[in-house]
Amino acid sequence: MNKLGINKLVLIGVGLIGGSLALDLKRAGRVAEVVGIDIDADNLARALERKVIDSAHTGIHAAALAAADVVLIATPVGTLPAICQSLAPLLPAHTIVSDVGSTKQLALQAFAQYLPQHYPQCVAAHPIAGSDRHGALAAQFGLFEGKKCILCPHEAQDSGSLNSVSALWQAAGADLYTLSAAEHDAIFAAVSHLPHLMAYAYVHQIGSADQRQALLHFAGSGFRDFTRIAASHPAIWADICLANRESLQDLLQQQQQQLAFLQQCLQQQDAAALRDYFQAAKAVRDEWQQGQS
Repeated sequence: MNKLGINKLVLIGVGLIGGSLALDLKRAGRVAEVVGIDIDADNLARALERKVIDSAHTGIHAAALAAADVVLIATPVGTLPAICQSLAPLLPAHTIVSDVGSTKQLALQAFAQYLPQHYPQCVAAHPIAGSDRHGALAAQFGLFEGKKCILCPHEAQDSGSLNSVSALWQAAGADLYTLSAAEHDAIFAAVSHLPHLMAYAYVHQIGSADQRQALLHFAGSGFRDFTRIAASHPAIWADICLANRESLQDLLQQQQQQLAFLQQCLQQQDAAALRDYFQAAKAVRDEWQQGQS
C-alpha cells in the first residue's frame, strides 16, 4: 500500500477527465497501477502509448477488477446504470466506486439501485474542468490544478471512502467543495447545462439559415467565443441534458422570458431599457470575472 492506500485504480472510460486524473496520480506517486477499461480499442492503444494506463481491457470482467482499490467511472452519465449493473457481481468487497459526471442525483440512484452492497463505498464526485476535446489523447497533466471538485455525500456514506476519494482529487490539485446531489444538479443546470443548450440552439439556427455559408464565412471572434461549447461531444451532452431535464425545463422557461423582454425592447425601440439590461448583465459578468483572479 502506498500512502493513499491506492495500489490499483480501475478507470472505466479513458478520456479527458479520467485520463488526466490518472496522469496526475501516477506523476505524484499516489497510485501504483492504473487499469483502463474502454469499448474503443484504438483509444486504449493510445492510452497505453502515452502511459495514461498500464494495462487495457475492452470489457468489464473479473480479471480487470481483481484487487481494485478504486473504480472510477468516467463515461457519459447515461451509461452509469448499465456499468454499475455489470460491476455488481465482480467488485471486491473493499473497493471504492466513484464517478465524475455532471449530474449527481442520477449517479446516486444508479449506485443505490445496482450496487446496494457497495453503496456506502460509492462516492459521487464532479471535477469542474474540461474542454471540447475527448479521448485518451485529450488527457493532460495539471488539468485540475486550482479547479473546483464537488463531492456529494449521501445518507449512507462511508467516511473512509469519502476521505480516500477526496485525497485523490486533492493530490491532483483540486479544491474540494461539498453539496447535496439536488443542490449540485440545480446549480449546474444553470451555469453549465443551460449554456450548452443555448450554444447548440444558436449554432443550429445559423446552420439552418438560407445564408448559412455567408454567415459562417463572416463569423468572427464573437461567434467563436459564444459557440465554443457547441463543439462538445453531442452524445455526452444529450445524456446530461436528459438526466437533468427537470431543472432545465424550468430554466428554459425563464430564458424565454428574458428573450421576450429583449424582443419587446426592440419592438418599442427602448434604448434606455436595453442599456440598463446590458449594464446589469455586464456587472454580474464583471463580478464573476473578478472572483476568478
